Amino acid sequence: MNIKIIVVGKLKEKYLKQGIAEYAKRLSKFCKFQIIEVADEKAPESLSEAQMEDVKNKEGERILSKVKDRDYVFTLEIKGKERSSEELSAEMAKLATYGNSDITFIIGGSLGLSSDVMKRSNSAISFGRFTLPHQLMRLVLTEQIYRSFMIQAGSPYHK
Repeated sequence: MNIKIIVVGKLKEKYLKQGIAEYAKRLSKFCKFQIIEVADEKAPESLSEAQMEDVKNKEGERILSKVKDRDYVFTLEIKGKERSSEELSAEMAKLATYGNSDITFIIGGSLGLSSDVMKRSNSAISFGRFTLPHQLMRLVLTEQIYRSFMIQAGSPYHK
């Protein structure tokens, strides 16, 4: 199985890099895992709606250039469907069983995802209505992907 996370922007915080690296190492037993960073668009604090859409569209083009036709795409969206860890694990196992071995998760930039990226999504995930920094979300998502494999393996890790 191939799993990638496409994210907007660079990760600067050392402690987050270390946490992600630890889970990436653990994931290597279960899948080929990678995180792909695309450049974020510079955006001043006060933007018009049209300017915000322009930023999201430019970032969206960069994101979509990294998505393959065969990828099953999960987008992280506030309005997405909330899942338990067990539900995400079951969904990933079902995808693998039915030939979807290329799974891509997408975390947008600070303004969110473009409509084109959301249209390409096969399934939208929400981690709740609270706001998390995008950098921290990378760590949380990576851990949840690892947890999914541990649930499938019947490990007590997830409890």
